[in-house]
Amino acid sequence: MIPSRSLSSLLALPALAFFSLSASAFPHPRTASSTATLKLAVRINSYGTKNIATADRARIQALQAGGSSSISATNDVMIYTADIGVGSPATYYTVLVDTGSSNTWIGANKSYEKTSTSQDTGNTFSVQYGDNSYASGEEYTDTVTLNSDLVIDNQSIGVASKYSGMDGLDGLLGLGPVDLTDDTVSNTDEVPTVTDNLYKQGTISSEVLGVFFTPASSDDSSGELTFGGYDASKITGDISYVPITSQSPASEYWGIDQSISYGSTPILDETAGIVDTGTTLILIASDAFDKYQAATGATFDETVGLLQISSDQYTKLSSLYFTIGGVTYELTPNAQIWPRSLNNAVGGTTDGIYLVVSSTGSPSGSGLDFTNGYCFLERFYSVFDTTNSRVGFATTAYTDATTN
Repeated sequence: MIPSRSLSSLLALPALAFFSLSASAFPHPRTASSTATLKLAVRINSYGTKNIATADRARIQALQAGGSSSISATNDVMIYTADIGVGSPATYYTVLVDTGSSNTWIGANKSYEKTSTSQDTGNTFSVQYGDNSYASGEEYTDTVTLNSDLVIDNQSIGVASKYSGMDGLDGLLGLGPVDLTDDTVSNTDEVPTVTDNLYKQGTISSEVLGVFFTPASSDDSSGELTFGGYDASKITGDISYVPITSQSPASEYWGIDQSISYGSTPILDETAGIVDTGTTLILIASDAFDKYQAATGATFDETVGLLQISSDQYTKLSSLYFTIGGVTYELTPNAQIWPRSLNNAVGGTTDGIYLVVSSTGSPSGSGLDFTNGYCFLERFYSVFDTTNSRVGFATTAYTDATTN
């Protein structure tokens, strides 16, 4: 979900471009803990967009053009939620975890319970997310509890009196860059985000965030965000880092340089793209996509919007190899197919085999020639290091899993 900064100025930002503070913005807190983890739950949307490729492509084309995505987060097939406490004693709300926006708000479907820590700022907030999804109401400050290790005092939080696009959810936890809060609260230039305050108040000691997802079809379909570092228990090898790309527009986001091969056949020379949890699929430039389709022998399913292969073609499917910073990450044949247990969620047949690699809709050379979305990130642990301007990856127990 990417918000509009104002009615007259739209800015698209990446799903994981949070921790926008510089290393010198605040003194290094001596009392901070090393890491703290927020557990996530995955929700499968039966009411969402059937054609996820179209939704993903619209998002990425908006990023390429520097405009605002018109795709609401509630259109995603899979979303991540967390239960957070507000007030003291805390009332818990189930909120959408959104790394593409920065305002935290509640009040949808469950009323705000005021306590002694609730302070009405006298200001109003209004956030427009696109696709007619929005929230507006009063702005408060309050104690926000993510878990026992992540308690934030005086967190700016919206209490919505009007909202849309939040089926079954109570609000939103914004984990994006602070700039996204510009012009969203009256009489205020910008408001500190949850991440800002975790660092300011000494809860975390470094501007690093680890992201762990599990495949939606696995026995333990969940995830976690680790603030202040990464969870070493979730990786099976070392973290390998690569600098943020210098190529625009990918450099404005969590952008990296990589090349891709299908088996031994190169399909995308080293170029710039982004890592983005707000994108479900793996998107590659249209010329690379054509090579991939030819190599796999897949046909395009107009209804689903994805490439489809037969059972016989699946047995012959080669791995995709992503080379990032001199390290090669293997995406196995099983990791390239949409979870068959979720075929119905995308409008497919029960026994269909659909591929999760799709086209950006534009040829390579745009400066944003690929997006490693959820279907990549569920197979590799990712680390987003703002202080050192780099992104890291490591293998996990799910890298070679055959859950699909």
